[in-house]
Amino acid sequence: MNLRQMEVFRAVMLAGGVNSAADLLHVSAPAISKVLAQAAKASGLVLFERVRGRLIPTPEAHQLHEEVERLWSGVEAVRDVSRSLAQPREATLRLACTASLAPYIVSRALARLYADIPRLRCRLRVVSPEIVNQQLLQRESHLGLVLGPHEHPNLETVRSYRCGLACIMRSDHRLAAKKKITPRDLVGERVISSPESTPFGQTLRRAFGASGAGMHQDMDCTSSTTACWFAQAGVGVAVVDQASIAGGLLSGLEVRPFQSDEYLDVRVIRNRYRPMSVSERAFVELFDQVWRDVFQRA
Repeated sequence: MNLRQMEVFRAVMLAGGVNSAADLLHVSAPAISKVLAQAAKASGLVLFERVRGRLIPTPEAHQLHEEVERLWSGVEAVRDVSRSLAQPREATLRLACTASLAPYIVSRALARLYADIPRLRCRLRVVSPEIVNQQLLQRESHLGLVLGPHEHPNLETVRSYRCGLACIMRSDHRLAAKKKITPRDLVGERVISSPESTPFGQTLRRAFGASGAGMHQDMDCTSSTTACWFAQAGVGVAVVDQASIAGGLLSGLEVRPFQSDEYLDVRVIRNRYRPMSVSERAFVELFDQVWRDVFQRA
């Protein structure tokens, strides 16, 4: 007898008849009768006799039912485990992300994941892009969230997004009166930039174009979030990726679109030789939702 035949046989024993067993398993009575006949043939036993229109189990059926019940407790345990794996209430998630993505996008995605998996154990590391790669390759993190390119044959992009640039300044800055900022608007201004050795720094140089020569680029930092802190203090104007200022987390700052054809890639990446768990896939979907909430609304 296979598992389906055992299930039907058990249902008939519990329900006391074909029609009641059909209701129990949500199938038709003829389907129950067909599988029951197959079960009798497979077992080589007479399982039921019909007496005055009722199915009466034989002594062999009663003995067989005892064994099937013992087996069924294991089957139910397997079903419970598969259900809990598909809809977990506890799980482990290890993330490595770059600084721009952590304050708003990643934090909101994690808040939504905790609502679905209240006993989630999450370890988040905010690191540079090359360390994100290292964490994934050494399997110290499950997913990487990185701003900018990543190059390694053992890493795979799960989701990717385009991220534009924004100009950040204090509310009392002269440029706050403008609806958008062009590279020419920044000529003569101290612009808080990124080191030229970084991919973001190279993106800014291309975005500034010829106007870059007229800017005071005497301060740079490796994090857009840090650049915002210094713009808030009045050091100068910062041009940052839009992900770093999502949600308007810093007070006293004005945000304006920066007019440029340049953009940055935001990627969710993983080790291609390590399949994703249910909780990891859920986080990716929630990250996608938060991203679309922020930038489609904008």
